[in-house]
Amino acid sequence: MSPASRGERIAVRCPNWLGDVVMSTPALRALRRGRPKAHIVALLPPPLAPLLEGTDLVDEVWPLDSRGEGGASGWRADRARIARDRFDLGLAIPESASSAWLLRAGRVRRVVGFARDPLRRALLHEVLEAPPAWGRRRLVSRERFALTLVEAAVPEARSVGEPDLRLLLGVTPEEEDRLAAALEEAETTRAAVEARPPIVIAPGASFGDAKCWPTASFAALADRLAERGAPVVLLGAPGESARVRAVAAGMKGPATVLDGSLDLGALKALLRGARALVANDAGARHVAAAFAVPSVVFFGPTSVAKTADNLERIEVLETEHDCRPCYRRTCPIDHRCLRSITADTAFDAVERALAAGRA
Repeated sequence: MSPASRGERIAVRCPNWLGDVVMSTPALRALRRGRPKAHIVALLPPPLAPLLEGTDLVDEVWPLDSRGEGGASGWRADRARIARDRFDLGLAIPESASSAWLLRAGRVRRVVGFARDPLRRALLHEVLEAPPAWGRRRLVSRERFALTLVEAAVPEARSVGEPDLRLLLGVTPEEEDRLAAALEEAETTRAAVEARPPIVIAPGASFGDAKCWPTASFAALADRLAERGAPVVLLGAPGESARVRAVAAGMKGPATVLDGSLDLGALKALLRGARALVANDAGARHVAAAFAVPSVVFFGPTSVAKTADNLERIEVLETEHDCRPCYRRTCPIDHRCLRSITADTAFDAVERALAAGRA
């Protein structure tokens, strides 16, 4: 069967980080607009697969065995599956050599992406040159990064006028049910959460401790928010239990603790109904932004330049220090970039975010 008779098939190697996948949704929307009849498949790490459920951005989501626990056999399985599907176009959003190799080894007819190293350049069929203003560190929002790639590879996807950079996520009924089950385990109900939308506090960051505002500060802020009558939910991903429990232990009042009990589908359902989110510069804040939830976000070792779009409902808290942005996972000195932000400063930011959200 010829490509024309079976329809175009496009593989999109999505990013490996939660927030980066969310910030790639404007690019996926543009791709769908540019190639409405194509069969689009998103390739991404297994834990991130629920992110794109509930939308029509792609036709299929393939969790990658090579990004799970499959080891070498996972790479072979992914390569074989991609080869069987005979993709016409592969878009490699991550700038790694491995993402380009997987598409190339899977016999994708045309693999396109940006490249910063010779090996990656050799693996791509078409190397896109990044605008000089981005610099080698790619100091541009992930929305614009991914959208630029799609528009260069698929001219029909190009925007007329200003690009549409709005984030897009959806929630399925099954994801709502999974949230309800997790809330019951935490001794509350979905009805209670819907009646009094909570302020969700997410004190972790899978990137590393350097991104995290101190747990004592989170606890002090949570108590102040509870005192003003706001229900508080402490949210933690798998591996963040110690940090979430430290915040709960430091609080004087009660909070609902969802410690690693939500998959990303249930997380979307929770944040869609939240009154506000307080978080580090990590994945949860991008999910909240997709649902226009007012948020307060702490920036320490990272730069807001890489996430400078979709900030309309976000209060950015950062400090001026010569050492930032360093992009280190662990601070080698005294973590001054985040320790110098007080709970009072954060509380005022929450008040501003809530006021703006009601406006």
